[in-house]
Amino acid sequence: MFQETYDVIVVGAGHAGSEAAAAAANLGSKTLLVTMSLQNIAQMSCNPAMGGIAKGQIVRELDALGGYSGIVSDKTAIQFKMLNKSKGPAMWSPRVQSDRMRFAEEWRLMLERTPNLDFYQEMVKGLIIEDGKIKGIKTSLGIEIKAKSVVLTNGTFLNGLIHIGEKQFGGGRAGEGAAYGITEDLVRAGFISGRMKTGTPPRVDGRSLDYSKMEEQPGDVNPDKFSYSDETKPLAHQKSCYMTYTSLQVHDLLREGFDRSPMFNGRIKSLGPRYCPSIEDKINRFADKERHQLFVEPEGWNTVEVYVNGFSTSLPEEVQFKALRSVVGFENVKFFRPGYAIEYDYFPPTQLKHTLETKLVEGLYFAGQINGTTGYEEAASQGLMAGINAHLKVHEKDPLILRRDEAYIGVLIDDLITKGTEEPYRMFTSRAEYRTLLRQDNADFRLTPKSFEIGLASESRMRRMEKKLNESEAMVNFFKETSVTVAETNPILEEKGSALISQPDKMFKVFSRPQIDLEDILKFEKVAQYVQDNNLDKEVLEQAEIQVKYSGYIEKEKNNADKLTRLEDVKIPESFDYDKIKSLSHEAREKFKKIRPVTLSQASRISGVSPSDISVLLIHMGR
Repeated sequence: MFQETYDVIVVGAGHAGSEAAAAAANLGSKTLLVTMSLQNIAQMSCNPAMGGIAKGQIVRELDALGGYSGIVSDKTAIQFKMLNKSKGPAMWSPRVQSDRMRFAEEWRLMLERTPNLDFYQEMVKGLIIEDGKIKGIKTSLGIEIKAKSVVLTNGTFLNGLIHIGEKQFGGGRAGEGAAYGITEDLVRAGFISGRMKTGTPPRVDGRSLDYSKMEEQPGDVNPDKFSYSDETKPLAHQKSCYMTYTSLQVHDLLREGFDRSPMFNGRIKSLGPRYCPSIEDKINRFADKERHQLFVEPEGWNTVEVYVNGFSTSLPEEVQFKALRSVVGFENVKFFRPGYAIEYDYFPPTQLKHTLETKLVEGLYFAGQINGTTGYEEAASQGLMAGINAHLKVHEKDPLILRRDEAYIGVLIDDLITKGTEEPYRMFTSRAEYRTLLRQDNADFRLTPKSFEIGLASESRMRRMEKKLNESEAMVNFFKETSVTVAETNPILEEKGSALISQPDKMFKVFSRPQIDLEDILKFEKVAQYVQDNNLDKEVLEQAEIQVKYSGYIEKEKNNADKLTRLEDVKIPESFDYDKIKSLSHEAREKFKKIRPVTLSQASRISGVSPSDISVLLIHMGR
């Protein structure tokens, strides 16, 4: 059946696998995507949404690199929101509600339109490893498929175990089987595995809800979109979400089932996501809170199925039902599916290099939840980077590694392989030390040139990015060079409660004031004329505004990042003998030997390593 040797085989077709397969195939590698169900490609197993705080930045980065997530999200969105708009632009985070069924369908169709990509539906039950190199995969039917590299994106399927109250059964998702055999092969090869858990809320019948008792949550009045390409358009119509709350009564009803909760009776031993806790976890940990928010999210344009965000649970189904019936607006609720928890195998990511290739087996890459992360966006970004790097390695080209000051994706991967993770890792803006540089509005400036260089981002993407960059820089220069008079400026300043000017001044200075925004600056005739003459769009205007308003902060952060880069340039030889440095602390020595940092900068980020350890290392490296 499979005579040829593939360049890249991707195992699993969730968000990570789909991006990995698309990237490798688009770069020109002969790629095979193997999954247990071709019906569930890029399935949204949890909430029907993409983006959010720090995650929206990642989707923008995926798009800037030439991934598909942004385009699919735009095409299948039912609502768009830019979160954190009241804060500075480093915090603005785009988010869409998606049509769950349309999302998976669009992903599948886009993959089917991708050249160099083959598909095969079956369970992979083992790996072919010879002399520390990956040679291919084995399927449950006993078929061996040869490959030069393999990307594992198994999500929650490896020895997956589903819990609902005291009941447990094997599965990777409700209604789908677990995958067996891969963990065992990897452990035999010397890998360390662990267990993690995650959960999901009940899905309910929207016809049984009373929305009049809930708070409506509409989308943005002027919605934006994810993709920087011209392939998609902002939404013209949107669907609302709703918000309601739990109460003390709901909490008491839930507590009744705690003795049968796998989380509290010791059946589940693994750690769940700290930042997306189950409802039982919330009422236990935050016992002082009388209520918690529930977001009522439609699953699509036409379906009546509704997702109850904030009510993730593994309590017995009758307890879930009884408690949910006490929520305002849910008095007559009917269930489509109960919530559940799922336990699965993962592999601590300190066993990986920056390329996401494993240190133990050459040509084998891990991406997504197998690395201990949570979230579609986190998975998709790892998939994309693993797919890119598997292709580059097979074709003997230099890897693509994103630094912490270049992308949230760079922060994510560096955090995982340097610090590891004991609980499902999710991205936050606070994890990035250079978040003023890593904004959602400039992901194309940061990443499209890099992607274009390796051949993933198209020519048209590159030219579009250059046009936006040139136009926004020209506009900033216009503000720097153009003077404004007292007569035209003071009425605008007065209206905004900003100090008046007594002599003509440069427009840049006026625009830099915190009270003055784009709307005010467009009132100047010269500006309105400039915008009209140059036919500038919203994207360019926003970019120019950010460059003016935050120029001081951006400059300062660039300087800090340059200092980091100097440490990045100090490479540590792979065979470096840490045992010969007696003045290293015991902890640092153990950590260095385990993680094998590639640069001094990475060494400094390992938990338990002190500045004095870094100084000692510097001296021994002859610096």
